[in-house]
Amino acid sequence: MSPGLLCGRFELDLERPLIMGIVNVTPDSFSDGAQHLEADAAIAHARSLIAQGADILDIGGESTRPGAEPVPAEVELARILPLIEALRTADIPLSIDTFKPEVMRAALAAGADMINDIYGFRRPGALDAVAGSGCGLCVMHMQGEPKTMQQAPQYGDLVHDVEAFLHDRVRAIRACGIDSGRIVLDPGFGFGKTAAQNYLLLRRLDEMDSLGCPWLIGVSRKSMIGHVSGGTPSERVPGSIAAALAGIARGVHIVRVHDVRATAEAVKVWRAIEHGDFL
Repeated sequence: MSPGLLCGRFELDLERPLIMGIVNVTPDSFSDGAQHLEADAAIAHARSLIAQGADILDIGGESTRPGAEPVPAEVELARILPLIEALRTADIPLSIDTFKPEVMRAALAAGADMINDIYGFRRPGALDAVAGSGCGLCVMHMQGEPKTMQQAPQYGDLVHDVEAFLHDRVRAIRACGIDSGRIVLDPGFGFGKTAAQNYLLLRRLDEMDSLGCPWLIGVSRKSMIGHVSGGTPSERVPGSIAAALAGIARGVHIVRVHDVRATAEAVKVWRAIEHGDFL
């Protein structure tokens, strides 16, 4: 039986894989920086992703690409709040990609349904910001921080270390009284991991114990794809879809992607082959 996910205003059925569409409102994201920086363009892009089949939207106002510089909370909020305001009646969960507790609080007050935190809610005040809200929590593994995380990442046992980190975070979150049904886990592809480490982690994902929480992965257009296929980020769509399907075959419930229509179509075909699902 597939787990569900309590996510703010929504209770998500994870019987089929869900597509999380990426909406970057940033000037410097690795794949689509500055393309949707203006609010109107970002809102139009978000509505386009919904039309293409997105089940969730993940809105980010600060780039977390390798080497990225942090931005002030007020800048991040100025980028994301207009989108929450415009999209909260769209009948789709809104996830906010942030690690700042003050941004979490403001986003949830504005109507966001999930907080996607690359620091795994480790920063002071992060758990307090989400505890009483009912929002979903995406808990990600990252070694280091965005500015330096790709400078020779090292592990004793990669799979064990990532699993142990996520288990520790789940225990800490549960200790705050947060329902484990609100938690989804992300192994953090590209966040403090070499290309070889990323592929090892993806290949062995089904060996990891998620403590009953669903898995979310974000591999779309990342350098791990380019390491194998070459090309610019926008040319990595086929490889990104292949990696997403490999994750789904290993038990992933949510895939975070730039290319919603192409991924959604690929998932439908995969399900028709694997499960006879022609709906």
